[in-house]
Amino acid sequence: MEYTNLLLEKSGAIAVLTINRPKALNALNSDTLAELSIVLDELGRDSNVKVVIITGSGEKAFIAGADISQMKDFNSLEGRRFGQLGQATFRKLELLPQPVIAAINGFALGGGCELAMSCDIRLASENAKFGQPEVTLGLTAGFGGTQRLPRIVGTGLASELLFTGDIIDAQEAYRIGLVNRVYAIDNLMEEAHKLAKKIAGRAPAAVQLSKSAIQRGINMDLDSAQAYESEVFGLTFSTQDQTEGCTAFVEKRKPVFEGR
Repeated sequence: MEYTNLLLEKSGAIAVLTINRPKALNALNSDTLAELSIVLDELGRDSNVKVVIITGSGEKAFIAGADISQMKDFNSLEGRRFGQLGQATFRKLELLPQPVIAAINGFALGGGCELAMSCDIRLASENAKFGQPEVTLGLTAGFGGTQRLPRIVGTGLASELLFTGDIIDAQEAYRIGLVNRVYAIDNLMEEAHKLAKKIAGRAPAAVQLSKSAIQRGINMDLDSAQAYESEVFGLTFSTQDQTEGCTAFVEKRKPVFEGR
């Protein structure tokens, strides 16, 4: 399927999804969010895809934010529906079976920062900028920013960023734990692919169950989360990859995982 605002490329076990609205700095409008939701359904059904990389078209912006030209005339009901569309789409991204790496190649503001925070791992280029500047427009974050940012960096830092609308650079984002790594712009996609290939080389069921344990467990109390971990840990013993992995370890050889 061809998309108007997205590019999807699959190469072996890795899919690269690009937000492709460079003239709008990849800003998210309703059509783009709707397309993204459809693409995520496609990826979730594709057992051949083991890791997804998300990036933005061009070198200026990952995603500059939600499309203000569309939002500026919303009434209250329309604003609420737009927020719900963004939230539902990003939650679908967050719960995608495969690990998702954000390759943040420029501005990640507002909805762009919120999309990045919905990914499992965030890699940034040196020119990347991050922020939730909604209050400077008379708005609040609406695609999950008030909830994910405190979970990632803590309530104090999140409150400062959300209350001031300040924009921070990649090194500050790394310092506060918002991104995992910072790379030169020319090396960003190479490093993202390198990490994706490493993850894709692990036992697929174990990786996906690890993601499930993280995403679901973080919102549970510790006892419930550990009980869920025990369930997914037990499930791995029903896979051939577990037998292969443990046998290869004992035999001092590299395992050959087949995703079964």
